[in-house]
Amino acid sequence: MSTGRFPVRTGVLDWAIAVCLAVVLLVTGVSGQHSTTSLDLLGLALLVVGALVLVARRRAPVPVLVVTGLSAVGYQAAGFDVPAVAYLFAVYAAVRAGRHVATVAASVVVLAALPLAALASGLHDTGEAFARARGALEMAWLIAAGAAGEALRQAERRADEAERTREETARRRADEERLRIARELHDSLTHQISVIKVQAEVAVHVARKRGEDVPEALLAIQEAGREAARELRATLEALRDDDTTPPRGLDDVPELVERARTIGLDATLMIEGQRQDVSAAVDRTVYRIVQESLTNIARHAGSATASVRIDCRPDVLVIRVDDDGKATPATAPTPGLGLLGMRERVTALGGRLRAEPRGEGGFTVRAELPVDQPS
Repeated sequence: MSTGRFPVRTGVLDWAIAVCLAVVLLVTGVSGQHSTTSLDLLGLALLVVGALVLVARRRAPVPVLVVTGLSAVGYQAAGFDVPAVAYLFAVYAAVRAGRHVATVAASVVVLAALPLAALASGLHDTGEAFARARGALEMAWLIAAGAAGEALRQAERRADEAERTREETARRRADEERLRIARELHDSLTHQISVIKVQAEVAVHVARKRGEDVPEALLAIQEAGREAARELRATLEALRDDDTTPPRGLDDVPELVERARTIGLDATLMIEGQRQDVSAAVDRTVYRIVQESLTNIARHAGSATASVRIDCRPDVLVIRVDDDGKATPATAPTPGLGLLGMRERVTALGGRLRAEPRGEGGFTVRAELPVDQPS
């Protein structure tokens, strides 16, 4: 488990361990020495440095491993018969951090250098059997420290995997719930829209059969019902992972603007720049931005004109929809679900969206979508 969650507490604990170990090693070293030569002072300094450097063992395990190993060899050469306890802590930290190769390499060097340093200083000259026993004991302690570090590393890894699995399970359940709600919403809306579409078609049919002029509003309702049914059908197919029906995109924007004209909105479209291949997500988002903007204009703006401008740049697609409605900065409308959904789509693609009234009156929706490779 990450120690980054409690940085202050961990830092205090590391310092406490390092200082306590430095005191213990210093007392052990001083108790066996009575002179104050420069060599003795160097050995005492190495005892302190080798312990205090353990403060950085979490951030830099390999450098700490090297420093503690050199310190142990150094104070042994200076004549201090003190166990390499600080080096064992460093081995534990390095193995816990997953630095196995560096730990083995450093330990081989330290195990070979410690007896040489002891012989050079005159320590442990009591016989070959004692030297072998001490070497075996040192290797056993090294193995124990490494095993403890590896055991804790594996435990932390399993804990992280378990936490990640829980998060993935929760995310999957949330996605399944959203999918279920979307399907239920689709079924409900399909029924209602089908009723509207059928009623409009019957009214159009009856009017034409009687030779009467069919109102433009009725024709618009009929066409909107058909389009809504197609959209819901395409949405359900997408929810069922059915790719047989291509999603709406930039190529369908002219048709969208043309339908806006049938409901009495003076809508214009201008596409500038060199058209580039974009991902399906960007393509769908362009269509949805224009669709939602024109829908809001028709419902709320009280305007008669709307202009749609799409600027195809090398690295970004810029979509701008303006109207001449009654919106002003002083009477800015509260963002609805459509605008919030639009913003979520744009943000998810790494783009930017600005939707606000203009000072001279009217409302502007401007989106910038980064151009990426098609998926």
